[in-house]
Amino acid sequence: MSRIAATFARLKGEGKKALIPFITAGDPDPALAVPLMHALVAGGADVIELGVPFSDPMADGPVIQRSSERALKYGVSLTAVVGYVTEFRKTNRVTPVVLFGYANPIEALGAERFADMAKAADADGVLVVDCPPEEARGLVELLDARALDTVFLLSPTTDDGRLRQIAGIGRGYLYYVSLRGVTGAANIDIADVAARINHIRAFTRLPVGVGFGIRDAETAKQVATVADAVVIGSRLVQEIENSPRDQVVANVIAFLSGIRRAMDSLVREQAA
Repeated sequence: MSRIAATFARLKGEGKKALIPFITAGDPDPALAVPLMHALVAGGADVIELGVPFSDPMADGPVIQRSSERALKYGVSLTAVVGYVTEFRKTNRVTPVVLFGYANPIEALGAERFADMAKAADADGVLVVDCPPEEARGLVELLDARALDTVFLLSPTTDDGRLRQIAGIGRGYLYYVSLRGVTGAANIDIADVAARINHIRAFTRLPVGVGFGIRDAETAKQVATVADAVVIGSRLVQEIENSPRDQVVANVIAFLSGIRRAMDSLVREQAA
């Protein structure tokens, strides 16, 4: 059983939902990359999505675009990001890490070399935003051979044919993008999300996480009533952007802890 699968199994046994925060590696500067990963865990993260900075992050809104720009100014590369995972693993061998990014840096490095490096760093999964299932078979095979999960995105417009295809090659969990548009957009319609997740579950037994548009503890709690995981990115990256450098780690822990408490309150409410 993969570390991601084991994490979801444990949480299910505890009646809890996974909290999956996203940060861009190297933002606000490379020296804080690994401390921020540990801060996410301290704040209650169950899985970390570690963003690989990219110059043309087409699925991301302005907040995450700026975070990539800040990291790229320091020359943070895919190789550097994998190195952060290696460093993180020196003291944390429990929390799953998913490398989250775009196809171009992987293709530039070489997919097989990337897979080898990710495995050597003890990463757990890979999510490539712009790698559709029709083109993903080769990468999935490389990652499968190294016991790395390939995580795929689903959207409100994903049809049943593609959903069936993704369910067949997806690993670890599926990431449902709750909104049309880019990261950081609009507000979530929980009823619509619930209906869509119920439909997705007819095609797969993988856990389904929901992201895009989750900006506060109350929304995270509502999403946790219908999904297996809550993914929070833009709002967390915004916290990093707006914090003085010497307060970034503490502010991230405080912000994420509030999300964690709200999600965990569901367990107490269900037991009452």
